Amino acid sequence: MDMSRPVAPALSLESLPRFQRATVSAIEWDRLGVPEARRLRELGFDEGVGVEVLHRAGARGGPIACRIGRMTVAIRRAVAATIHVAPVAA
Repeated sequence: MDMSRPVAPALSLESLPRFQRATVSAIEWDRLGVPEARRLRELGFDEGVGVEVLHRAGARGGPIACRIGRMTVAIRRAVAATIHVAPVAA
């Protein structure tokens, strides 16, 4: 392990600030059910893909609208919590 580089804290898509661009760094596939994992893959979610949160519905627990590629999709917050991202510098 390279100790000379600072380690960025883990950030989930659920907690990513609105309009902050990020790259998917990891997805906890084992925390998802088969239908949820299949849907994420069909939508294009995978490591290395760019993503941006556009809107959060409701104060708590509502879905999150995000941009992945040129698509805008809505996913549940519980699913968004399994997607880890690395913010992209502006």
